[in-house]
Amino acid sequence: MIDNSIYQFNVQKLNGEEVSLAEYKNKVLLIVNTASQCGFTPQLKELADLKDKFGGQDFEILAFPSNDFGGQEPLDGKELATFCEIQRVNYPVFEKIRVRGPYAHPLYKFFSDKKANGKLNSVPRWNFHKFLISKTGVISDFYFPFTKPTSSKIRKRISRLLADDK
Repeated sequence: MIDNSIYQFNVQKLNGEEVSLAEYKNKVLLIVNTASQCGFTPQLKELADLKDKFGGQDFEILAFPSNDFGGQEPLDGKELATFCEIQRVNYPVFEKIRVRGPYAHPLYKFFSDKKANGKLNSVPRWNFHKFLISKTGVISDFYFPFTKPTSSKIRKRISRLLADDK
């Protein structure tokens, strides 16, 4: 049987510690590729606001910095952690990864392959592309960078997924 959940993947925190995405079982997730020097960077605050809105519920945002688009993520490690602290980021930020192309992180290769994920082919075309993941770890939807994290479209979908007992 094919595992079409994200729980099969490991990722690295900014401190280098490896984490299994299975640690996020039974949570609705919004996974976002971020960049500190992008026109969409103000969405970091909107993501924090979204996290606050659903505070205390089974919801988490996972941020994956990427330098794939216009060299807009020049920071690494401690510099990136400091930047996120200044931005008051209140959700996990992981090590910088590639999100497209042959060197893409396996999680993002999974997102781009409908045969693997059972739902869609979606390759980020820019920073702040968002994937919404159900409590069972499967892709529910995706949103382009111009869709604000606090948009009613995203908030309503998160609310529906949180109410879903599957």
